[in-house]
Amino acid sequence: MEGSIQFSVEQRKALLVLYRSEKPGSRKAHILLLLGNGWSYREIREATFASFDLIQECVKCFRHEGMTFLIKPPVAATIPKWLHKVATWLTHNTPEDFGYFRTRWSSETLAEVLAWETGEKRSAETVRRGLRGLGFVWRRPRPVVGPVDPEHAQKLAKIQDLLRTLPANETAVFQDEVDIHLNPKIGSCWMAKGHQAEVVTPGNNVKRHLAGSLVWRTSRLLVSSPGPRRNADLFVAHLDDVRRRLRGYGVIHVICDNASFHKCKRVQEYLRQWGQRIRVHYLPKYAPETNPIERVWWRLHETKTRNHRCQTIDELLDEIFAWIDTQRYFCSEALTEYRTAA
Repeated sequence: MEGSIQFSVEQRKALLVLYRSEKPGSRKAHILLLLGNGWSYREIREATFASFDLIQECVKCFRHEGMTFLIKPPVAATIPKWLHKVATWLTHNTPEDFGYFRTRWSSETLAEVLAWETGEKRSAETVRRGLRGLGFVWRRPRPVVGPVDPEHAQKLAKIQDLLRTLPANETAVFQDEVDIHLNPKIGSCWMAKGHQAEVVTPGNNVKRHLAGSLVWRTSRLLVSSPGPRRNADLFVAHLDDVRRRLRGYGVIHVICDNASFHKCKRVQEYLRQWGQRIRVHYLPKYAPETNPIERVWWRLHETKTRNHRCQTIDELLDEIFAWIDTQRYFCSEALTEYRTAA
């Protein structure tokens, strides 16, 4: 039959392996195997939906190159100049640089700027596909703190030295506050394609604040009663709670951030009264990543406050405290930043 091919035993085995592997070239291997079994072009087209041109190309390449044409590395696609230009704008410019009031690029805006600047007219969908091909994705960026504490290294080294030389009768805790909202934080979840899941919110938001401390040696989390405001009263009440709960230690070193209410007059008055037992140390400014309890709060939000279904703030707080009681210890969070001091 015209177009049929004969294979050696080794060639047939190699074609079967490639066909079953689903690697690039497996479809052409399938076509060759059918040709080797005596199938006509029309039968192969009906069974595999391959075009006559593809079938003829497989026959031609096999007769001229043998099996090697199936394992050739794919030829890298040439990236058009306009796409390089769009990628440069996306990474180095904003729409405001071109006279727009927008702060973020969209596919439509990129297509408009491309037409104005270069005369290349491409649709927004073409721009989107081109960017996806270059590895760009549309997702939420991660916020980072811009300013840097000039004494970052010195302050961090001082805290590490404190932890390294901590006497047995003293302890250290990493302290911070976290906001709890009745309106749930929205988090990603599984849902049917084409149908967006819904998170029902109570409507009127209610907020509470929790003050917590992560004990350095044991990684135990101490959380005090919630307060209506994030202020010095909440901080002092937590210091008093920590002082009573860790009464077995002569000195408690509280390591916290540089919030203004951590240093205010109310706190200073408390430290003058209890300074022999409570000593406050401050982390570098603009560096929340240096406080390991931040990762505990992140886990709390991931586990309890995203997409929650609680109808009241008391119900939500009960679930949060129940979760804290089941967790007990957070070793990985406590050791991540300061393991050299352990």
